[in-house]
Amino acid sequence: MLLAGKTGVVLGVANKRSIAYACAAAASREGAKLILTYQNDRVAAGVRALSEGLPGEALAIECDVSNDEGLAATAAAIGEHMPQVDFVIHSVAFAKRDELEGRFIDTSREGWRTALDISAYSLAAVTRNLAPLMTSGGSIVTMSYLGGERVMPHYNVMGPAKAALESSVRYLAADLGPEGVRVNAISAGPIRTLAASGISGFAQMLDMAAERTPLRRNATQKDVADATLFLLSDMSRAVTGTTLYVDCGFHIMAV
Repeated sequence: MLLAGKTGVVLGVANKRSIAYACAAAASREGAKLILTYQNDRVAAGVRALSEGLPGEALAIECDVSNDEGLAATAAAIGEHMPQVDFVIHSVAFAKRDELEGRFIDTSREGWRTALDISAYSLAAVTRNLAPLMTSGGSIVTMSYLGGERVMPHYNVMGPAKAALESSVRYLAADLGPEGVRVNAISAGPIRTLAASGISGFAQMLDMAAERTPLRRNATQKDVADATLFLLSDMSRAVTGTTLYVDCGFHIMAV
């Protein structure tokens, strides 16, 4: 098993179709002991049920990444169950739906703050709180998208947020490298999830990507989960500060 004896924290599990859940299920299957986090009481029951259904040992703990005091409390609670953390999967992003409509130039100041705070700054905040538990080194993986590099219709403020996220990966990798902690991102292709359903024209985006990728198909949750396993495992021990594309090659195409 790739992750036998390792412990990890997975942020962003929403439902069985979420990328975070696919990653959690893969890590659990490979022998990891997990803690899944949920944002608030509204989704607590669902995430607890998902954690109980995983093949390995898993708990569910509340975590609001927009609240510094809450993050500190979550880290303390995680430390009570896991004196040592070997990996963190950060699959957290949010923008107000109306900020994904119309033109980017019309992004509101509050909409910008929200998207950058939840989708990018939260990686630094989570890392700052959990890195002290990574006493034997480890791996942190976050989820990005090509919209951080190129203009994607109806992605708007999430584009700069993903660009900031990928830059944060590089700076965090430099900070934590001496401690043996690696930090990487996965840039997944468009995948049908609950979060993606908020992007206007997403079905057409899926069709277009499948037609134009070299592999002539879209990536799946399983594709991303398997790539994440590589980045969490010792097989990627010399990989840090990078963005790994899991998009069936779409990012190489000019047209």
